Amino acid sequence: MLTSLSIRDVVLIEALDLDFGDGLGVLTGETGAGKSILLDALGLALGARGEIGLVRQGAAQAVVSASFDTPHGQGPIASLLAQNGLDVEPGEPLIIRRIVKSDGGSRAFVNDQPASAGLLRELAVHLVEIHGQHDDRGLLNPRGHRALLDAFGRLDAGPVARAHRAWREAEDALAVARAELDTVARDQEWLEHAVAELVRFGPEPGEEEILATRRAAMQRGEKITADLQAIADLLEGSEGGLARLRQAARVIERIADDHEALAESLAAIDRAIIEGGIAQEKVDEAAEALAFDPAQLEADETRLFELRALARKHRVQPDDLATLAAELGARLERIESGGAGIAALERTVAEAASAYGAAADALSAARIEAAARLDAAVKGELAPLKLDAARFRTVVADLGADHWAASGKDRVEFEISTNPGASFAPLTKIASGGELSRFILALKVALAEQGSAATMIFDEIDRGVGGAVASAIGERLARLAANTQLLVVTHSPQVAARGAHHLLIAKSHDGIVTRTDVTLLDEKQRREEIARMLSGATITDEARAQAERLLEAA
Repeated sequence: MLTSLSIRDVVLIEALDLDFGDGLGVLTGETGAGKSILLDALGLALGARGEIGLVRQGAAQAVVSASFDTPHGQGPIASLLAQNGLDVEPGEPLIIRRIVKSDGGSRAFVNDQPASAGLLRELAVHLVEIHGQHDDRGLLNPRGHRALLDAFGRLDAGPVARAHRAWREAEDALAVARAELDTVARDQEWLEHAVAELVRFGPEPGEEEILATRRAAMQRGEKITADLQAIADLLEGSEGGLARLRQAARVIERIADDHEALAESLAAIDRAIIEGGIAQEKVDEAAEALAFDPAQLEADETRLFELRALARKHRVQPDDLATLAAELGARLERIESGGAGIAALERTVAEAASAYGAAADALSAARIEAAARLDAAVKGELAPLKLDAARFRTVVADLGADHWAASGKDRVEFEISTNPGASFAPLTKIASGGELSRFILALKVALAEQGSAATMIFDEIDRGVGGAVASAIGERLARLAANTQLLVVTHSPQVAARGAHHLLIAKSHDGIVTRTDVTLLDEKQRREEIARMLSGATITDEARAQAERLLEAA
């Protein structure tokens, strides 16, 4: 609820501080007194464009502060504040301040924290509804008609939203799968060749190290084999050391009895022969251990070189070739089995679409039923507002499959026909501003139980009507104000008499400067103002009496 409005240097207002209560507040004054300035100032606080022309002549800047008493501890207002990093404690008033400088600069604050004009406009949706002859928001905006109808019919679009989300998620999954399949399928020929090559080669983890180690060992054996053969020749060849030792032993053995030393020499030679034999055995053992098959060396070298070349080709380490083979095989398998996966996803999409269609069709049927009830409710309000020849209808039409959404399949729009035989047209096409305002009032009364913003403002809703129609307007405004704060700019004494609070807007001139002033009227002042509205510039006793009767009736 709007609790106060502070205005500094806006057009003709030098300084003005207003307090507002709940219920119906009426704003009256002569034409040109400046009632529109108040609405312009409030609009500025609610995010309207900061025009330089709003700054009072000679002032450096215009400042408007609007204070709202609203439960913003939770709900959309709290969400907006949190999303924009603004800290407002529950229970504190929400104070919006807007500054427009004479050079065109503009700043906005929420509880003294910098904010954007865009945020003010978002907050305004939940704070104030302004209905006037040229208002392009609220009831005149077809984009909001579906939500209004759902609120009137107490319809829950949640199941449709959930079904729509499931449908879209299934379609997204199908699109991703198809894209992946298309991407992989373009590489199918290469994959088939690569997988066949890798499978045929059969790389194993750790194979490179095994081949390299074995190859190195065989290469070392190749280098020392000749040396081992030379040693063997020196030891046991026909001219080798062992053969010569044996020859020497045979000679000494024939003459060993001739001298004791020769016997000792023979013993030493025998020992040498034994040790040489052992050496020969070890050389043979080593030669046998280092022996290799040249064909095996060639085969290992070929395998090793091919392994490394294959790794370079696929830009991986040799030990990773086995893993790569498995991965490429899996990709190829996905291509070959991809059709089945796509078919399964297509079935999921079809099922989700069917579920959405069923939920949306049920919601559409409920909307059509609620539309009939809303049309009847509005029709009952038209005659008292001197719109008995007019007709109202709520159009519920299919948006077309390309535009189905989480809110359902329907386009909802309020249409009217103001004269018998005339075609129905959108609310915004009505030529008469007075008729439009009364239609808006009839709609608001019909929709009253569904809630509104905490504050509603009607700007000259009674223009061009009087008597019983004005009284009917006043009665309906008072009915609306029972559950919300409602401010009305009015020229009708019947409407003014219904107000719980009455503000008089007047223009004054001191010979130099023209100013707009606003006064909260007491009961006596209210009677005088309503009498003026009844009789004009000269207030008669009869007008005062009539004003008294209107106040008593209200």
